[in-house]
Amino acid sequence: MRGYALRKQLMDVPNNRSSHTVPTPRGGGVGIVGALVLGLLAAVYLGLLTAADASLLALPGLGVAVIGFADDHGHIAARWRLLGHFIAAAAGLILLDKWPVVPLYEHVCLAGLWLSIPLVFGLVWLLNLYNFMDGIDGIAGVQAVTVCLSLAWLGYLYATPADVALALMLVAAAAGFLCWNLPPAKIFMGDAGSGFLGLVIGLLWLKIASHAPQVFWPGLVLMGVFVVDATWTLVVRLRRGEKFYQAHRSHGYQHAAQRWGHGRVTAAVAVLNLGWLLPVGWAIADGALPTSVGALIALLPILWLAWWSGAGLPKGRLGK
Repeated sequence: MRGYALRKQLMDVPNNRSSHTVPTPRGGGVGIVGALVLGLLAAVYLGLLTAADASLLALPGLGVAVIGFADDHGHIAARWRLLGHFIAAAAGLILLDKWPVVPLYEHVCLAGLWLSIPLVFGLVWLLNLYNFMDGIDGIAGVQAVTVCLSLAWLGYLYATPADVALALMLVAAAAGFLCWNLPPAKIFMGDAGSGFLGLVIGLLWLKIASHAPQVFWPGLVLMGVFVVDATWTLVVRLRRGEKFYQAHRSHGYQHAAQRWGHGRVTAAVAVLNLGWLLPVGWAIADGALPTSVGALIALLPILWLAWWSGAGLPKGRLGK
């Protein structure tokens, strides 16, 4: 893919909204898509996964990847991209073998077909925030590897072997790309990879939660770094009167990278995911912590970091 990007001049050229300084090929996320899809086909052929399990990630993911790949080559209007994202998210929910149950408190749960509307919007937000958060070397790949490792662990404890296999295959595909994307990056992920990862990680989370409802909220906690930074940044920018679709460089992680560099910020994300969010998420799933208390313990420090860095503000609070 790097050779292809160089031949076709698919380059990310630095501008005033960029966090890099050297023109770099993009589109490496296609490698993640190809590796995962080929792996899924092989697993089905060998009888390790059912066609239904493989289709859940492969079909909606491929649809989003095609849209992103086309956008990497030439701009596609936002409304058409968004329409494609909603169709892919809805298709993913239809392909789930059973609908997830969302526990609220005590014995009260949310379930049923009407739940599809917030879940579709949630998947589309995950898809797009993954694209927003793919702004420094290594961060999107590290997020995918650590979150999917965490989902694999929760799947091993509470769900099915197929859930664990899917999570570990995602880990392997993302780790292969990460070898080329750690600072200094030799190739960027591009929209094809970031949109694909955002959607398939969301679908994997819902699949595990459909087999083990106690994993629903912990799964969301595991994605807290990306969800909190992207959401807080969007809220602050909207309050400032900025257009939500306007390109910018004001996420908390981007301000932090200006101060401490890409490598340190990416490493900090890995430590937060595996050293903080996974233990708290596991405690929630195991019943050692009430969901609301555990979520506050896990996410309030992440929210404070986003505020402290000046997420959503043009110049942040950290300086250079």
